[in-house]
Formats: sequence, C-alpha cells, structure tokens
Amino acid sequence: MSTYENFDHHSPECRDDIVGYYEAFRDKCPVGRSTAHENGYVYLTRYADVFHVARNDALFSSTRAAGDLEGTAIVIPSGPFGGNMQYPLEMDPPDNFEYRRLLDLILSPAAIDDLRPMIARHASRIVDGFIESGSVDMVTALTNPLPSAVTLDWLGFPEEDWIRIGAPIHDVFTSEPGSERAQRAYEGMSYMEQRIAELITERRANPGSDAISVLVQERKADGSLFDDAELLSVIGVAVTGGVDTTTSLTGSVLVHLDEHPEMRQQLIDAPDILIDGTDEFLRRYGSVTAMSRTATTDTEIGGCPVKAGERVLVPWFAANHDPEVFSEPHEVRLDRDASRHLTFGIGTHRCPGAHLARAMFQEMIHQVLTRLPDYKVDHEAVVGYASRGNHMGWDVIPATFTPGARVGEQVEQFTVASQGGDTFDVVMDAVDVMAEDVIAVTLRAADGSKLPSWEPGAHLEVRLPSGRLRQYSLCGRLDDPETYQIGVLRERSGRGGSEELHEIAVGGLQLTVRGPRNHFPLVEADGYLLIAGGIGVTPILAMARSLSARGKSARVLFGGRSRGTMAFVDELAGLEGIDLELVPQDEHGFPDFRSAVGQSGPATAVYCCGPGAMIAEVQRVCDDLGRADRLYVERFAASDEMEARLTSTENNVPFQVELARSGIVVDVPVDKRLIEVVREVVPGVAYDCEKGFCGSCETRVIAGEPDHRDEVLSEAERESGHSMIICVSRSCSPRLVLDL
Repeated sequence: MSTYENFDHHSPECRDDIVGYYEAFRDKCPVGRSTAHENGYVYLTRYADVFHVARNDALFSSTRAAGDLEGTAIVIPSGPFGGNMQYPLEMDPPDNFEYRRLLDLILSPAAIDDLRPMIARHASRIVDGFIESGSVDMVTALTNPLPSAVTLDWLGFPEEDWIRIGAPIHDVFTSEPGSERAQRAYEGMSYMEQRIAELITERRANPGSDAISVLVQERKADGSLFDDAELLSVIGVAVTGGVDTTTSLTGSVLVHLDEHPEMRQQLIDAPDILIDGTDEFLRRYGSVTAMSRTATTDTEIGGCPVKAGERVLVPWFAANHDPEVFSEPHEVRLDRDASRHLTFGIGTHRCPGAHLARAMFQEMIHQVLTRLPDYKVDHEAVVGYASRGNHMGWDVIPATFTPGARVGEQVEQFTVASQGGDTFDVVMDAVDVMAEDVIAVTLRAADGSKLPSWEPGAHLEVRLPSGRLRQYSLCGRLDDPETYQIGVLRERSGRGGSEELHEIAVGGLQLTVRGPRNHFPLVEADGYLLIAGGIGVTPILAMARSLSARGKSARVLFGGRSRGTMAFVDELAGLEGIDLELVPQDEHGFPDFRSAVGQSGPATAVYCCGPGAMIAEVQRVCDDLGRADRLYVERFAASDEMEARLTSTENNVPFQVELARSGIVVDVPVDKRLIEVVREVVPGVAYDCEKGFCGSCETRVIAGEPDHRDEVLSEAERESGHSMIICVSRSCSPRLVLDL
C-alpha cells in the first residue's frame, strides 16, 4: 500500500491513485487537518464521519457566510464563481427548501420517466453520427454531447446552444486552473448565464412546455414568484449538475467494461443487471468525489477537534470506499446492494438530479453495448481530469469498434421490468408440495390475460400481504403463456417472507407481482453444466426445460441435504437429453465440483445457483481450472437487515395525512407506505432509495407526531418532530399535516 505524508485531495498522488490515497489516510489518520489550500481544512475518510457532517446542517454549514468566503463554499479551495450564489447548494435549511422544491418538481422520478423516450432519441441520433466511422473519442462524441443535449433540450435551450454550453461545462471540471482552456470554460459559463437570463425573460412572456417555462410560473409558499436572479441560480445548478457528472460516470464505466470484458458480456446478455448495477457503478466511479462544509461552532469529528469557521472536506468517494460499509470496495460487484452509496450526497443537499443521471447513464451504456459491443479503448491514450479533488473522470477516451449502420428513427429505448409501473395482479391457481418444506405455486393473471413472456433465469418479484417483497425464480413451462410457476422453500430461520407465503398459499389468493426480470440468462454454448444447490434448482429447472425442448443436452449436478428435501427431481429426470446426477449430502457427501467442471469441455457454459458457500467453491474451482469466463452464477440475495422491519405491517395503524399546500387529505392504510399514498396525488414528490437512508424524501411536518423509522435523522431531529422521511416513516398521531 502506498503511504502519503501531507493530505491534499488535489495532489498528483491523489489523482493517480485516489483509492489508495484515501485508504492510506483512513488507516493511519482517518480524520486530520491539512494545511493545503487557503487557510487549511479538516479532512475525513470514513463513511460514518462523512454521513455525520453532511447530515448536520446546523453544525456544518453550506453557506459562504459561515466561513467568510467570497468564492463557492461547497468546494475546497472555494470555487471561482464568486459572484454567483448557487441555490440551493450554498444554503442551509430552511432557506434552501423553496429552491430545492423547484428542482424536485422538474426532476422527480415521474418527470424523468416522461423524459426517457427523448433521452433515447438523442442517444440514438448521437451514435448514428459516428457509428459508421469505426473509431471515436467517446467523450467528445458521446458522453459529453448526450447529457448536454438532454439537459439543455429538456430545460428549453435551442439546439445551437447545446454544444456551445455543454463543452465548456466539461472544460470547467477537467482543465488546469489558470490555463487557457480554463479561461475558455469560464467564458462559456458566462454565455450560459446570459442565455439563461434571456430564456427566463422569454418564457415569462411566452411560456411553453419546457422545464424553464414550468419554473417561471412556480410560486413560493407565500404566493410570490421567484425572481430572475433566483431562477438563474437554480437553472444554472440544473445545467452544470446535469452535464459533466454523467459525462464522467459514463466514461469511467466504459473504460472499466473494456478492462473487464466478462462484465461487459454479462451486461450484454442480461441488460436487467444494469438497473441494480447502476448504483454499484455510482459507488465506485461517482464523479463528484468531494464537497465541503464549514463548522459553525467549536465541535469535534471522530475525536478530532474542529473550530468554528474551519472548513471540512466531505469526500463522498472515500465514504463509498470504506470497507466497514462496502466489503472489498475497490471491486465492482454488480450483485452488491450499493444503494447506501453517498455519490449523490445525503439529506437536504442530496442531488435532485439523481434520477436523470441514472436515466442518461443507462441509455448511453445501452447504446454502446447494443451498437458498439466490441469497442476497444486505447488505454495508452486515455486522458484523465487534471485533478480528482472535487471531480473525477476522463477527458479523452479513444476507442475503435466494428462500424455499424445508422438506425435513424428506429429508436430502441432502454427499458427493463423495474423501470415502469409494470406491476400486475395474479391469483394462485395451484399449490403443490414438491419436497420437504418446498411448495410449487402456479400463478395466473387475475384478469385472465396472457402473462408477460420470459426466458430461463428470469425471476418474479412478489408483494406479500405484509408488504414484504420477495424474488422467486420462474421454473414452469416457457410454452405456457397462461401460467407462471415458482418454487418456495420455507426458511424457518429466515426473514419471514417464505414463512408467510407458505402460510397463505391457497388456490384463489390474489397477489401483486412485478417483472419478470432476468439477471441470469441462458447464453448460447457448445455444452452446458448446470449446478444446483437446494432451492437453487428452480432457475436450473427452467434452463434444463428450455435446452431439452430445443434438442440440446446438458448435465445437471443437483445437491441437497437429503433426497426428501430436493424438489423437482421427477421433472428434471423426465427431460430428454438431460443427464441428472443427484447428490444427497446425507448419502454421498458434497458434490465433486472439480471433477464435474474438469470433465466438461472448455466451451461448456457452467451455471450455478444455490447457497453462497457452494457458489464460492464452484468459483474457486473454475478459477483454478481457467474456466472463470464460462461461469454464470446467481446468489440468493437477501435485502439488507432493515428490510424485514421496514416492510412489516405488524405495528402499523391507519392514519390520515393533510397536504397543506393543496389541502388534500388522504388515508394511509396499514398495508401501504406513506410515500405510496402521497405520490398518487403529488406525482412530483422527491424520493430515491425508498429504504430510509438517503434523505431525498425528507418533508417538513406542520402538525402531528411522526413515527420515525429511518436511518437519516438524528435523535435531536426526531425529537423536534419538524421533519420526517416519508418513504419509511408513519404517524403516531391520527393525523399528520405535511408541507406538500
């Protein structure tokens, strides 16, 4: 491990090895004081300390006044845009609420879903522009033009402004301070401000359907309109935040996928993985590496004294790489639950553009993987940002690829099951006992329609009456569009979902489901070795059925505690072309994975699903035998420890909520979350993680007593009752009044 003497997040050492840089200081001095830049600052390296400072607006201010600063307060050194306050970034609660609400209005999940077709059209058009060439700089041709076009088109800028504004924004973040390029960047930013002012005037006189037209007509809580200076600041934040952050994230991921071709192929084979995997990429390659706060009074952080007026570096990147929160943080693991990452910040200053950033990123990755799947990066010619102190990414990414055809108006939008309101109701058609503690549940559409098609490896998300969400692999017949079948093991020491489903399983019961989604697709191969452990046989059964129906052969190695616990054995044994080997542990011990993999041909695809220990052993064997690139696995992924508590309805009571701004009163029943009810009548309400730890949905409480169930608010904030996290919290009083 590298060691470093004097902390400076803008140093060449940090730029060249940002992971190792923060790791070294986390090990030897996790909270310390630096003399670099202006009057020095306190730096942090641990997730808990970053979370504490970023969430405590009273002790750690985002304003310039707290540090007597002339430049931008939220970066170290203070930024160059001294004359332009950035609303709401450089404000503390409650002053920032009105401006934050403006951004939330136009950047809500519902609003971004409406933008997805436009994002796809721009992405397709931009790739058409270079796909016949066979070579490209990914930054200048794709990752900068796409966010620029989407952000500025959505806001209402004419096309001639898109590159003229978007390119200088990229230059601001990547150029050397004081360089000629930096000067051109600031000139471009001045032009952006001029155009924003002009568009505000135009839209006040002649509003259209663009986002600026929406903003100029919005009113504050007191009924007054926002003035031009306020709107200029908010819109400026939307532009700069919308462009280069997505540029840098996408570039970093394209470089990573070139370095890890097996991951690239995994995403090509199973596009659904990108939805959950986006947060892992954001955790590992989040473009905004650090921001800052200013202490308002003498305090301490992690044992380090901090004086009033001292600046504090808040490095999101370091928090995202804290091994106490994310194991082996330097690795990208697409099956990791990375939703606790802090790339978008936390609490009242959490990035309101998170949903737009995800949508643009996913569409760009989709375009590259579907239209330039064999792209190759020239790693010797890539150029990174001059500093990784506040932002990180790539300035130049030269790449070559097999030329392709333009698609014109034939736009294939990136869509997967988790993105839309794709839930539907099913009824249990049959419940059959398949083995000890294992049932097979056959489902039909509640309205009698055909069910969405699926492929082997797909799973279905089931909402249980308690509110718990569980994923089950589909294992029935693919040629039957009328039914789905899932297998469910009763886990008596589990989190309660399987117990609940076993207890309620009866013909005629109606459930709500979502999907199917597929993270575990069956790829074409010369041969197949399918390894199952316990209930992990369910996706393996679907694969075996598909291969048999297509006249292909496969070997199935199926292990379990005993024959009586091994489900779907007869179904597997009856499939033509399937060589089934049963290995009950009480009779034969553990399966011989090394022999099974070793005897299979080098082009054989090895699929494995089951307990984590079994998968780890199969991975080790495949690594030893040089077969890692042909191994495909699916783990039983349990949600984090909060899940059972958050989804349980055991202590829930119904209550009413009055939305003060509209006067609407809604009922919140026992089996619905507060945010679900609210967004039915307020589609623009802000939210993100829906697990109670990002703070996006923090809402001011006007009256009533909240039942706090989040991991964001401090004890003092909870006791005050002034706000609540509405995605998970409820009410202790019969009625709440919220500032919505």
